[in-house]
Amino acid sequence: MTILESVTVNLGSRSYPIHIGQGLLAHIKEHLPFNPAGRTLFVLADYNIENTYAEMLAEGLKKAGAAQVHIRSVPPGEASKSWKQLESVLSWILDNKADRQSVLFAVGGGVTGDLGGFAAAIALRGIPFVQVPTTLLAQVDSSVGGKTGINTPQGKNMVGAFHQPAAVLCDLDTLETLPRRELLAGYAEIAKYGLINDPEFFIWLESQGTKVCALEPQVLAKAIETACRKKAEIVAQDETEKGVRALLNLGHTFGHALEAAAGYDGSLLHGEAVAIGMVLAFRLSVRLGLCPEADEARVEKHLAAMGLPVRPSFSDIDKIMAFMTHDKKVTDGKVVFILAHGIGKAVVSKNIDLKDAKQIIAESMKGK
Repeated sequence: MTILESVTVNLGSRSYPIHIGQGLLAHIKEHLPFNPAGRTLFVLADYNIENTYAEMLAEGLKKAGAAQVHIRSVPPGEASKSWKQLESVLSWILDNKADRQSVLFAVGGGVTGDLGGFAAAIALRGIPFVQVPTTLLAQVDSSVGGKTGINTPQGKNMVGAFHQPAAVLCDLDTLETLPRRELLAGYAEIAKYGLINDPEFFIWLESQGTKVCALEPQVLAKAIETACRKKAEIVAQDETEKGVRALLNLGHTFGHALEAAAGYDGSLLHGEAVAIGMVLAFRLSVRLGLCPEADEARVEKHLAAMGLPVRPSFSDIDKIMAFMTHDKKVTDGKVVFILAHGIGKAVVSKNIDLKDAKQIIAESMKGK
């Protein structure tokens, strides 16, 4: 067991640790801010890891004295963030006699964390939960900050709650079995933090990104720690996204619309959509005279070199725009975009003509 990095999300009495290291699941009790002994615990896992990491976690909790440990899996993919799955998870929790001392452990990617966190937020008016992200994307983004929720026909994450975890455990060993495509999707979110407000971090990624994705422990841990720390700093300032936290949505206004238009069928992963969305955001920034063209070129070049998509392949522009206008970030009838004055200089923009956004998408699809 090795803890390589730790970050604290400072939210007063609801502060919590993020531990980043190797072998954390095998020594689970040592990393929890509560004693699991005597509690009824719930482990919600991605179907693909139910018999590996979820079982490992459950065994550790039993050895730590848990009264009961219940395991349930959900299918991988955004389609599991649904009303049907939410109802099923809540029934599982309640049927197994959860009480206020019960804790839900969400083991898997962002889908499991979002769904499990939302179920924990509303079961018995709120029970604690622990994020155990096993994908790079979840480790650096969705597991931190307390956003939970499900998708609806109207769009992505349209129903949910802010419910902070009791702890986040990022076990680097779980990334060893992650498909390359999933790993790269997570890398896109890491790059996002450099593009928001840390140009030096982006420069570091330009030289070290291949080592991050090769899972070199020290380099990987530094990248995850930096991403988590930067998100923790923003969340501590603006927990419920009334201001600066909106910057974390760089690439997401475009990206969420692309995901929704694709139907959450796995053809476009969240991180892939964010990569395309960030390039589109920089392109729009250049079009509006906010950003040097050279910075947009650097962003596109780096993400493409890492193996990420940088152009949308979905051809129905009107469908994309329809989802964009129904995004939950729409304020006073206006779509909120996160644009940039350059690398590391992201800004919130609310008065963008959607014709410009549509034109950028169209040009990108044509390879311009």
